[in-house]
Amino acid sequence: MAEGNPAAPYTDATRARLAVAFAAYEVADLARAAVPIGEAELSPDGTARSAGSTLADAAHVLGAAWRLFEAAAVFERVAGADWQVVGDTLGVSAGAARDRFAVAEVCFREGSNGPRGEASWWRDHLAEHPLEAARDLDDWVLRHEDGDSGLGTTPVSGGLVRRMKAGE
Repeated sequence: MAEGNPAAPYTDATRARLAVAFAAYEVADLARAAVPIGEAELSPDGTARSAGSTLADAAHVLGAAWRLFEAAAVFERVAGADWQVVGDTLGVSAGAARDRFAVAEVCFREGSNGPRGEASWWRDHLAEHPLEAARDLDDWVLRHEDGDSGLGTTPVSGGLVRRMKAGE
């Protein structure tokens, strides 16, 4: 899915930013699900009825947070930041930043699922139908609006940038 692919109507930076938006949605949704305490979740003595379930939920949130972190670094690179900027932002050397995120960047540019091979129907949907995926995220953002103003009706899809055609 490199910039030279005429079938890809959106810029690589747009697709990378959309991947960040999806990763942030995933973290938010997983974390939000951990807030309620169900009536049957705790025993009368306050112990958990299902040992390990809360820890498993937290592990899912942490995994999603790492995917967000990685997607953000890939976006910065695809949008033009060099390894020095990425490293400086994270408080590490350019080489350490490159060591940490280069495989993820290559996977993004080649259109694969990621360095850890995490497959997801949503990631495939995002890659194949970015506008439809962005509209799904529009709906999610608007459903979870908490007094945010100025988001408009297309808070995600409204920011997508299409690739310029030759001669434009």
